[in-house]
Amino acid sequence: MQSESTQPPESWLAFELNILRRLEFKSVAIPITGNPVLGRYLKNWDTRVFANDLLRSSYLEAVSVIENNDFQLSDTETELILEDAYVPQFELKNPSLRTWFGETDAWWFDNVRSNIERLDSEMSKAVAISIVFEVGDYALSFDDETRRLRQPFSKVFRKFRGIHAEPVDNHTQNTCQNKNANEFTAENYTDLLFLRLPRPRNVSLKRYLGRDAWREEWVRGRDDIWNELENKMDGRLGARVETKSQYLGLLEDLFKTASHIPKWAIVLSENTFVSTQDIVESLAKVKRVDTIYTKDFTELMGTKAVIITA
Repeated sequence: MQSESTQPPESWLAFELNILRRLEFKSVAIPITGNPVLGRYLKNWDTRVFANDLLRSSYLEAVSVIENNDFQLSDTETELILEDAYVPQFELKNPSLRTWFGETDAWWFDNVRSNIERLDSEMSKAVAISIVFEVGDYALSFDDETRRLRQPFSKVFRKFRGIHAEPVDNHTQNTCQNKNANEFTAENYTDLLFLRLPRPRNVSLKRYLGRDAWREEWVRGRDDIWNELENKMDGRLGARVETKSQYLGLLEDLFKTASHIPKWAIVLSENTFVSTQDIVESLAKVKRVDTIYTKDFTELMGTKAVIITA
């Protein structure tokens, strides 16, 4: 059971959208959002999107893309965010940043996080945070040999802000929540459930997330958060498991919780731990399976994408 990126490739997204175009729905519930780009595309279809993720970093990114219909950072807000970004303080508010970044870089992320909290609106904060995520990924993309090619992060932030995708206004209220998948699913009544299954994991959540774990530690301001998150996932889909039956049991619990939603699209990548047939059999206990779609991404990702509609 290995970590996988929360950022699906564009070809995978195209496959998902191609299948979703065959379904009729005007509202969708996404219990595990990860990358919110799918929600953005669905807003272009005038679909009302209800998104969720237990990770606060993914939740805030979803707010900036899905809940946001028309907001963009102003020049004044940008200058406030970047004010004295490289100036060292007495000590780092979030010492865990030194795990991910060098000392000078850590000061930039620490100061920017504090400055973001000075913004007036929660939407301003969410959009700013989503841009800093891009800066952090930019910073971590360099190694010792290429680090000299990096540009100052404040300059990079301004560039990313300039090319940040304009918000999509679908003229309705889209909502984002920060709960476990079961709780969110039970509370939302939509036309469609879109569930991208997390890969089974038998390692810690931090190790599973890999390099993306820096986002959660930066957003929350500390690194002693992982046990809390594990506890919130306990007994729910996404929790740490050791056996196939454990994973399928968690999955069936979510399926039962979602029984009030009329249409489902279940997305997974084939792996040796849990087969597509295992998922189909678990799904069939709760709802009639309609169609199984597959697309081979072996050359790109070493796996096949599967979408099951029900």
